[in-house]
Amino acid sequence: MQEIVLGDVTITRIMEYFGSVRMTPDTFFPDSPEAAWQQPWLAPDFVDPLTGHCVSAIQTWLLRSGGRTILVDTGVGNHKERPGSAVWSHLDTGFLDNLAAAGVLPSDVDLVINTHLHVDHVGWNTYLDDGDWVPTFPNATYLMPEDDVDFWNPANGHRPKLGRGNENVFEDSVAPVHQAGQALLWSDGHRIDANLALESAPGHTPGSSVLRLESGTDRAVFVGDLLHTALQLVEPDINSCFCEDPAQARATRRRLLGRAAEENALVLPAHLGGHGGAEVVRDGDGFAIKNWAPFARL
Repeated sequence: MQEIVLGDVTITRIMEYFGSVRMTPDTFFPDSPEAAWQQPWLAPDFVDPLTGHCVSAIQTWLLRSGGRTILVDTGVGNHKERPGSAVWSHLDTGFLDNLAAAGVLPSDVDLVINTHLHVDHVGWNTYLDDGDWVPTFPNATYLMPEDDVDFWNPANGHRPKLGRGNENVFEDSVAPVHQAGQALLWSDGHRIDANLALESAPGHTPGSSVLRLESGTDRAVFVGDLLHTALQLVEPDINSCFCEDPAQARATRRRLLGRAAEENALVLPAHLGGHGGAEVVRDGDGFAIKNWAPFARL
């Protein structure tokens, strides 16, 4: 099962990629203790015991809420030149077929939410049409955090930690949406409907955000790259090497996991394999996994 219902919202997990990201834990999470990765529950969903590489899912959360069809993050995309990210360069995946299998054509999408503007969160914002990058979802409004639009716009001269890893991304996956008049920039917070609201969650990037779902008694939070691996659920001070402001990323992660524990909210990151997410409880100064999300394990 890759679909669940929380209150009045249906959530479907749409896969683009699942496998190695060609990085070992000491590279991907340089401040993590080696012993932490020896915990048996991390393999094989989050680390490959044969290669020692981190394992990641590239997935989009498809939501149906308030009569609208909503996509949360759009993965890597096809045919894109990524000089600094070989693993994501010139992909040719069946993402749109997977979306169609869930009953959604590009023209059906009403809203696209980019939690932040990294290479693996905006790729399907556009597709290549006769040599031009054009919006994949022609009838959608694309919600983008204003602080990230400013930060990743090459014209503004920022020097991001990700560096060449995000090369070409603004030009082929963000700017064409603006030029088509389909982008809506927001800051601080943005209410989508009675069930869904966006909140700022900076640290990983200046404009990183989360999407909160509150419907009836059900709660969930789509946290983008607040977490790259399930280990961060129980070791919240571990950052990835891609966090622009490490101290702020840790503080944001602790704050949001604390609220999720208090509200019994399902935490749904962008990249978790296995069951895709979890409920957490406080455990001393950290957290423990209470239940895995009810999606079928990859």
